[in-house]
Amino acid sequence: MKRRTFLQALNWSIASATLCSHTGNAMSLKASLDSNTSEKELSYHRVQEIKYSTVQMKYPRLVGKNARLDLHGYGPNVEICVIRTDKGAIGWASLRGSRRDAEQIEKELIGKKVAELFACNAGILNERYIPFDIALHDLAGVILQKPVYELLGRKKPYTTDYYSGMIYFDDLEPSEKPAGIDRILEECQYDYGVGYRQFKLKIGRGYKWMPFSEGLQRDIDVTNAVAKAFPDCGILVDGNNGFTVDQFIQYLKGIPSVNLFWIEEPFHETVTDYEKLRDYIKAGGTGTLLADGEADPNPALLKELFEKKLLDVHLTDIEGLGFTNWRRLMPALKKMGAQASPHAWGSVLKTYYTAHLAGGLGNTVTIEGVTSTSEEVDLSGYKIQNGKLIPPSTAGFGMPLLKKI
Repeated sequence: MKRRTFLQALNWSIASATLCSHTGNAMSLKASLDSNTSEKELSYHRVQEIKYSTVQMKYPRLVGKNARLDLHGYGPNVEICVIRTDKGAIGWASLRGSRRDAEQIEKELIGKKVAELFACNAGILNERYIPFDIALHDLAGVILQKPVYELLGRKKPYTTDYYSGMIYFDDLEPSEKPAGIDRILEECQYDYGVGYRQFKLKIGRGYKWMPFSEGLQRDIDVTNAVAKAFPDCGILVDGNNGFTVDQFIQYLKGIPSVNLFWIEEPFHETVTDYEKLRDYIKAGGTGTLLADGEADPNPALLKELFEKKLLDVHLTDIEGLGFTNWRRLMPALKKMGAQASPHAWGSVLKTYYTAHLAGGLGNTVTIEGVTSTSEEVDLSGYKIQNGKLIPPSTAGFGMPLLKKI
């Protein structure tokens, strides 16, 4: 995210305080004392070194196409940073942005007290530190021996629904002998066994990969088949901006018995198109949520769409906007009666960061799941119970590095 976009996001009535504020006027005496104690602990540590590496995540299967992009592969190699203090505390996380960007400001952090960079009730204290935003949250949790959700204010985390975001156009693979809809049902069955009770289906096959009418019918057939096979599960759909509003209404007419949990990015967002879609959904009497804001978000337009009640769920990426900015965005969403579900596709690390954001602040309608394993990160602390994602109570984000950096 460019600096201008970062500042636009901050200016979206995200919080009454600025980035550098530490306390609010309404803070209780106990909260103030806790804050002072935490700041003292963080002041005891200075950043000694920052190292960079990668960690490999592996999907349980090949993830195929969506409306716009070709095969998504078997899992990413995620760039990370590891921050060590002079007292031996270590925090790590995905880099926000590129390693090159991080290295350009690394010297500004070396030698500083952690409390000069980060406050528990605010996050990072300078926008320039955003490449290290998530790692500083992890480091603070390690120093204070608290999970990140507790840094955000909750002793016991809020928990919420958890959906599989892994169901792409795998019916079209392999290209020389497509597997068909049975492949999608097999994948849903696998994900059901993992513990998911919501499935997000990619739709929009007719945008690029099939003739429009054939692709539309396949989208309809897949949706109806999954809903029928898994009646106890919620169905979400994601068009990746692969439709016009009229084309998308055609799709909805083909699934009259499916009560969608949400509709995500059916077309590139405009007020006029979302008014038309909202009117159609209201006329049908369903409670389907409208979710947007992942792809090239325009903060001003998103704000207008939420204020006009044309959107229900804000989707901007957990790393793209930044963990600290998401902390500031959440109160504004609550004020407008909107909910959150930060985009997390690609890396299960992003899924787990979102679990702590949701765990500490609530107001998150569901969390995007990216089923993965890794030989380089211990992911075992996170559990799925009754279709909900439960973050661990261990320090920081609770994901020990197994790889030596």
